[in-house]
Amino acid sequence: MFNKILIANRGEIALRVIRACQEMGIQTVAVHSTADSDAMHVRMANESVCIGPPSSLGSYLSMPAILAACEISGAQAIHPGYGFLSENSNFVQAVEDHGLRFIGPTAEHIRVMGDKITAKDTMGALGVPCVPGSIGGVDSLSEAHKIASKIGYPVIIKATAGGGGRGMKVAKSAYELENAFSTARAEGKAAFGNEEVYIEKYLTTPRHIEIQVFGDGNGGAVHLGERDCSLQRRHQKILEEAPGPCISKKEREIIGKICADAIAKIDYIGAGTIEFLYENGEFYFIEMNTRLQVEHPVTEAIFGVDLVREQIRVAAGQPLSFEQDKLKINGHSIEVRINAEKLPNFSPSPGKVTAYHAPGGLGVRMDSALYNGYSIPPYYDSLIGKLIVHGENRNEAMARLRRSLSELIIDGVDTTIPLFDELLNEDDIINGDYNIHWLEKWLEQRVQ
Repeated sequence: MFNKILIANRGEIALRVIRACQEMGIQTVAVHSTADSDAMHVRMANESVCIGPPSSLGSYLSMPAILAACEISGAQAIHPGYGFLSENSNFVQAVEDHGLRFIGPTAEHIRVMGDKITAKDTMGALGVPCVPGSIGGVDSLSEAHKIASKIGYPVIIKATAGGGGRGMKVAKSAYELENAFSTARAEGKAAFGNEEVYIEKYLTTPRHIEIQVFGDGNGGAVHLGERDCSLQRRHQKILEEAPGPCISKKEREIIGKICADAIAKIDYIGAGTIEFLYENGEFYFIEMNTRLQVEHPVTEAIFGVDLVREQIRVAAGQPLSFEQDKLKINGHSIEVRINAEKLPNFSPSPGKVTAYHAPGGLGVRMDSALYNGYSIPPYYDSLIGKLIVHGENRNEAMARLRRSLSELIIDGVDTTIPLFDELLNEDDIINGDYNIHWLEKWLEQRVQ
């Protein structure tokens, strides 16, 4: 087992990893920018290293700075959290080249799954159901027209290297295809330095279902059920729950086995999430995230496992601590993402937190790096906390979430808490009857 781990991240996810290490008796090293010198993850780690200026490019995305921090501190392994360098295959290769251990998949697995076309081809070959669409990238508008006509409108054009909703455009007809095609290419080039795009059938009322998988790197793998992440705004998730309200036990067993078998065949190591669009009883692969997800706590709640601890154990060469037939779902869990944003436009709202009180009680978990007097910097993602509840069933979890939101106090900055207060009173949310377009339509109606 490792003696010391460096956490190449910040905020609540850095704290999450630090806590797991503390329980395992592992020393921790926090890295931070000059803007994060007073951050909670810096305070809680055994030691810390400043790696650069506020800009992410000069700090949390600086491979030389992070590797130097490892050398200075004597850390043996790096946990990347999510975001930043967590899915950068060049970083993983550099970590391994320096004789360190990356707590996550291999550089090759990250590279394959980081390219959406290669990922789709790979998963299709492994028996994972995929959305009908182009085979490989689409280089010309004329080719795009041929493919769209074959699979039928509406279609969605996606940047090969895209993510976070960028480089994705929908064309409902041949008339709209040219603008969608050129815009997706331009966004892909601007955001990711890659203008290649591909085309898929656009599903009209799908849900976003993701399967949590875990591999030991030696052909062994399990799945830990699904999460429903359909409540989204601009392709960004705001609420996740497990198990999915629309997924049957039989469907879970079938798609879960398909996913676990797929990653076992490629000797995948660590945590991963295989994401699908789900419509009319069918699953369609869209991408695989080769890291820990923001919403991993809902899976931990219903299975009673520590996924970060398991990441560390497997990276250290230990076998999986759970077997498929021993993984049983217990109850229901829901997570809401609390962002420092001003409604109704969701504009960033950094600033000083004048009061903070986390909710408590049975089945309540608050993952946050906030504290009274903390100044939220303007340089990073607006996520400032995740409220996770667990109940015997979905109704109990919903009631617990309403109660917990009423206890949560974050003063000094605007947050998205009022949004959830309203959403939890909507019949469709109460009944679990929503899809990936539901929230944006609801928000549009409120503006009118």
